[in-house]
Amino acid sequence: MPADAIEVGRIADAWGIKGWFKVLPHSASPEALFSSKRWYLLPSDRQAGASKSPSQKAAAVASASASQPVILKIKEAKDHADTVVACSLDVLDRNQAEALKGARIFVPRSSFPTAGADEYYWVDLLGLDVFNREGVALGQVKDLMSTGSQTVLVLVQASEEEGKPPIERMIPFVAAFVDSVDLPGRKITVDWQLDY
Repeated sequence: MPADAIEVGRIADAWGIKGWFKVLPHSASPEALFSSKRWYLLPSDRQAGASKSPSQKAAAVASASASQPVILKIKEAKDHADTVVACSLDVLDRNQAEALKGARIFVPRSSFPTAGADEYYWVDLLGLDVFNREGVALGQVKDLMSTGSQTVLVLVQASEEEGKPPIERMIPFVAAFVDSVDLPGRKITVDWQLDY
């Protein structure tokens, strides 16, 4: 598994009879699935407990461990409704595609397309420290959430009082509140206060 591997989706089911399979991407913009011709597969819990599979590749996925993923060579991947469909040089028929159901798909971060100006991959924002304009620490990005019209940063900050749970804040990731994102410096500056 590449050191910069990111989970980008999972295989939902077979699609058609010629070995194509349906993928549920973790992103509404699954460019990473289209840009990478090698997907690294790890089994779902269901597959990890499976005793036999109809193909060598599916058997390898079922027995894969976190340190030994299976590489799937992708021939083609394309949009289809709200999912992605793909075919591989290693999966030749519907039975083999069905055996991959539930497999988690990873691709190297280095194979993601370059983000445009003022565009960021969610994975790059996770773990960044967030400060307001006055330099007050508001927390660290723990997650991002899509609300349909905008993305929201979910921050977590340790409580100053002993025994209290961490403080969670949500800040809309829009230009009205986000002043700057410094990826190399691992910092986001926002127009936000502690009491919002």
